[in-house]
Amino acid sequence: MSKKMNPLFVLAALLFTVTLLVPSILVLPFMEEKASGKLGEEIKPASPASKPADAGPSADSAVEVAVYRTAQSKLEKLPLDQYLVGVVAAEMPADFELEALKAQALTARTYYVKQISGAEKTKLPQGAQVLDTDAYQVFLNNQELKKQWGADYNWKVKKITEAVKATDGQILTYDGAPIEATFFSTSNGYTENSEDYWPNSFPYLRSVESPWDLQSPKYTNQTVMSVAEFQNKLGVKLSGESEPGKIIERTDGNRVGKIQIGGKTLTGKEVRDALGLKSSDFTWTLKGNNIVINTKGFGHGVGMSQYGANGMAAEGKTYKEIVQHYYKGVEIASAENTLTKVTAKK
Repeated sequence: MSKKMNPLFVLAALLFTVTLLVPSILVLPFMEEKASGKLGEEIKPASPASKPADAGPSADSAVEVAVYRTAQSKLEKLPLDQYLVGVVAAEMPADFELEALKAQALTARTYYVKQISGAEKTKLPQGAQVLDTDAYQVFLNNQELKKQWGADYNWKVKKITEAVKATDGQILTYDGAPIEATFFSTSNGYTENSEDYWPNSFPYLRSVESPWDLQSPKYTNQTVMSVAEFQNKLGVKLSGESEPGKIIERTDGNRVGKIQIGGKTLTGKEVRDALGLKSSDFTWTLKGNNIVINTKGFGHGVGMSQYGANGMAAEGKTYKEIVQHYYKGVEIASAENTLTKVTAKK
């Protein structure tokens, strides 16, 4: 004869059974899966958030330039990248090829680094590193560019800024030192050896061919002046002969090296400076009471030709190829060490 079970005991037994079975039921579907990995743990010490490589400040922007504004007789300070934009904008047309503008930005930065690395700063106003004239590098600030360019400001400044950024922190060096990165507008088909125009000879400022300049609107020029003005400026007296002077020497760049006129021997540079000519590659003709002077090229002819650079860029040459054509044996190097020293002095 069976006895009745206590209801409370039955309920407790049922709950106990369910408690044991549920975890087994939940785990059962995964029992046949092979373990493919184990959760690991490697907690590194927290570090400051880092910026993407292209989000950091440029080498140029970390350096402050002090340029003396001659027209306003005041000092203007601004980051190097902004200064370079103002120099390239003032020195080269913005509608030039981008690679030519990059080459110009590279020469402009090299010039600045060379200037601040040198010892001769006595001719500058107190606190100034450079002037804004062609004795150094012509410079226009943002407000002046807006006024000059008007409706074209946005695309022009964007293009030149791109050229400056593309060469950020780069300079031209020879034997590890910044070069004299001279440039000019247009050659006569050749550039000039430095010693044929200036006293010093530099191994990287050699005469090279520059045929692209023949397409420059500044390739030829004509000046007419009276015989009296001509004689006065040169300090000579023309004879009654039909030949007003004789070229007795030409440079490697095919410019006038020396000329005999009115009993004097003058260099091509002396004649160019005295008469205010566009180039030292000149010829002239006596016509009645006037002298008609024809020149080829525009500028001193030493270093990089700007119109030549533009012609090379139009043919697909890079800014590196351009500068290495006009400056022989140079390297494109980082100006970081020099720029760091300048920043540290502030």
